[in-house]
Amino acid sequence: MNLLVKRLATGVLLPGMLLLGACSNGEDAAKSESAPSNGIQERTIKAGIGNSETHPQGQGMVKFKELVEEKSGGKMKVQNFFDATLGDDLKMTEALQGGMQEVTVPSTSPLVGMVPEFGIYDFPFVFQNEKEAHAVLDGAVGDKLLEKLPDQGLVGLAYWENGFRNLTNSKHPVKTADDFKGLKIRTMQNEVHLDAFSKLGANPTPMAFSEVFTALETGTVDGQENPLATIKTQKYSEVQDYLSLTKHVYTPFVFLVSKKFWDELSPEEQKVMSEAAQEAGKYQREINQTENEKALKTLEEEGMKINEVTAEEQEKMKQIIQPVTDKYAEKFGTELVDEMMTAVEEARSN
Repeated sequence: MNLLVKRLATGVLLPGMLLLGACSNGEDAAKSESAPSNGIQERTIKAGIGNSETHPQGQGMVKFKELVEEKSGGKMKVQNFFDATLGDDLKMTEALQGGMQEVTVPSTSPLVGMVPEFGIYDFPFVFQNEKEAHAVLDGAVGDKLLEKLPDQGLVGLAYWENGFRNLTNSKHPVKTADDFKGLKIRTMQNEVHLDAFSKLGANPTPMAFSEVFTALETGTVDGQENPLATIKTQKYSEVQDYLSLTKHVYTPFVFLVSKKFWDELSPEEQKVMSEAAQEAGKYQREINQTENEKALKTLEEEGMKINEVTAEEQEKMKQIIQPVTDKYAEKFGTELVDEMMTAVEEARSN
């Protein structure tokens, strides 16, 4: 349970928290006065994501819609937009900041430009499995990062799961660190990703998610990296020959709400949103892991040549990238990074 949900459950807020109608300035106070003090009213919530409805993220959004409408007695309606219809993750996040969209669920990587500390999730080879990642996300470290979002015009309600990222390309299998050399790989606009792939000898090329298939098809880039479910639903097997199970980074989704919208909600409406985001997130994590297993089999049936990357080779890659990790640990805060690594070790030993 994250910090926000704890506050909603207890009705207790930390000083300065911009939740449940708490205001930081006169403008917010005026909004609070005009917002309903209690009860649930008719509302339409515009929610957009980059993936398709059939992707685990999309299925999570369908569940969120069901839960919001059920918990609000049908008064609060969710209008879902899939396949980047409303723009890429960054564009939708900016739309939330401007109050033009209510909900999006981006990967945390694009948020690094707003809250640099989110970059700690992009450190390669930190997590060995989902249990370790969840221990960090659902614990004190995850809460600390969510607390930084209101200053950016955003409210984070939950962490969902994108999953472990794996590499595809059209040139050759990637089994060792040397196999990265010379590959032109699409990556997100994220400095940790860019520096890490460069350190391995690849040529990272940032571009919007919606442009990736065409770039692969035309040979603008040789490859890309994403979780298995995304590789399957985006049909990358049609334009990529090789899938290497690098599992180099675990990427969470973060459920975001426009703070402008959030501040208009009554406590009851905020509770509906928070509970729905948390419950849908648990559901989404479960089906994401199931769908990743199914996706691997499907991609093999579709003709992709799949190779494992040994733990020994992953460790070699990690050591090559270590200067990048050290550099950004200093930038994001060594205390925060140490806290993350302690949580990982505790989860690993339990």
